[in-house]
Amino acid sequence: MQEKSAPGMHSEEEKLILAAKENPSRFSALYERYYEQILKFVYQRVVTKEDAFDITQQVFLQAMLSLHKYELRGFPFSSWLYRIAINELNQVFRKNEKQRGVNLEEKHLQEIVEEMNVVSDTEKESAVLNALTTLDEEDFRLIEMRFFEKRPFKEIGEILNITEPNTKMRLYRILDKLKPVVQKNINM
Repeated sequence: MQEKSAPGMHSEEEKLILAAKENPSRFSALYERYYEQILKFVYQRVVTKEDAFDITQQVFLQAMLSLHKYELRGFPFSSWLYRIAINELNQVFRKNEKQRGVNLEEKHLQEIVEEMNVVSDTEKESAVLNALTTLDEEDFRLIEMRFFEKRPFKEIGEILNITEPNTKMRLYRILDKLKPVVQKNINM
């Protein structure tokens, strides 16, 4: 399904995509535009920066090689890159589980604590961090996109191939699942 826009009217992002489709050497503009956010996404999930750099390079290589398959659907190009990144991370984790990690900023932990309707303090934030390590990859990915990357539910649904209402429902179920784990970690 192609995005609906007036003939000849394209956003800056669309122009970059179309130019890269015509001439792969022009992919560098997309690379430069999205490299840092994809690197940050990958780094939040692996142990070392070197692993993050390697995986991010693989993401952009796959994107460049598959660009001819990309379709404009009204979602940011970054959504497609995140899907590729998720696939690359899953391949790496299947080969070596020890490469999986969690690298978060304190403000993100505070937001999760607040969303869980718990008064935020350092002890609770630490408990949330410990609880996040118990989540499976898919659940953690949803938490990460919503709280750390501030993505709207609609875009998260597009990235994960689920509906917007399903995205909301899953997120709140995950938070409900985390509450007892957080409480247990606080009471230890």
